[in-house]
Amino acid sequence: MNLEAFCKTEGRFGIINSEEAGVIDGINDALLWGAMDYLRKEGFTWVEVPIMTKITGACENVDTLYAVDHFGQEAYLAQTGQLYLEAKIPLHNKLWTIITSSRAEDQADERHLNQFQLIELEHAGRLGDVLGHIEGTMKAMMRSALRERGNDLEELGRYEEMVGWVEEKFGCISYREAVDVLDGSAHAIRFGDDFSSEHEQYLVQEMGRKPLFITHFPKAIKFFNMRENRNDPQIVNSADLVMPYSGESAGAAEREDDHDRLVTRLKESPMFRVLQTRGKTLDDFADYLEMVKKNPVLHSGCGIGFNRISQSVLGSKDIQTSTNYPIQCNVLY
Repeated sequence: MNLEAFCKTEGRFGIINSEEAGVIDGINDALLWGAMDYLRKEGFTWVEVPIMTKITGACENVDTLYAVDHFGQEAYLAQTGQLYLEAKIPLHNKLWTIITSSRAEDQADERHLNQFQLIELEHAGRLGDVLGHIEGTMKAMMRSALRERGNDLEELGRYEEMVGWVEEKFGCISYREAVDVLDGSAHAIRFGDDFSSEHEQYLVQEMGRKPLFITHFPKAIKFFNMRENRNDPQIVNSADLVMPYSGESAGAAEREDDHDRLVTRLKESPMFRVLQTRGKTLDDFADYLEMVKKNPVLHSGCGIGFNRISQSVLGSKDIQTSTNYPIQCNVLY
């Protein structure tokens, strides 16, 4: 079975009812049900979050926000529901949601979509706990696909690798260890640099060609509310999950529970400096900052990019394969 036609945006309405589209839809359906079944069994409560928000619905790069007019008030299409899930931690120790994340990125390539499905978790616990839930969720998704769509995966030549990913423990190295692995190769970087897609795939290959957690990134390149490591202030208690084919597919971190540290980190963040040029102030984060001040609960969370997981399961070089309607900067439907 050839999915090559799904690696481009043109002619989508001519292929979305093909046999190949049915296979992709069926695998995606099985993946999503696998995630939901796992989260319910593990005691996570689903809650709805807004998809039109104030600035608090942004990820690190606020330049990729879609601005909308909300009856004269500036609003944005949400990129994440993280802060809204965090606000419910005092009531529910484990929460999850799924949103359509919207990012105004002008890259029309095989790695980026302007809209994609994002599964998000928050729970009262440390980084290691949430990494366990990411691995558990991912393996439940793949088991569901193997069980419900095994014949399709066989035809795509994906069955055996999926079985291996489910049966083996995911790899795990620190950011510093990853820099050491890259050192001496054509992909060498310095501490403080972020990984490119080439770096990610090189690391995956070197570490056994299986899903790989990379932990404890430099504080300077991560979101302001990721918890500073108390033994090494250069790093935060964070992790990315890098998958074969698709690269970074999940991001996780402990959330800063010290109000004063959180305010300082926000003020010093590149994101906030950009926001200040647009007239934003700390008042735009007042509800979140007050929540942390009143309820300083140590908790962790993550975002799992559904379409990148689908891309990896399909074994595709292109994220467009993972969806019927891949929205990019050069196409709408």
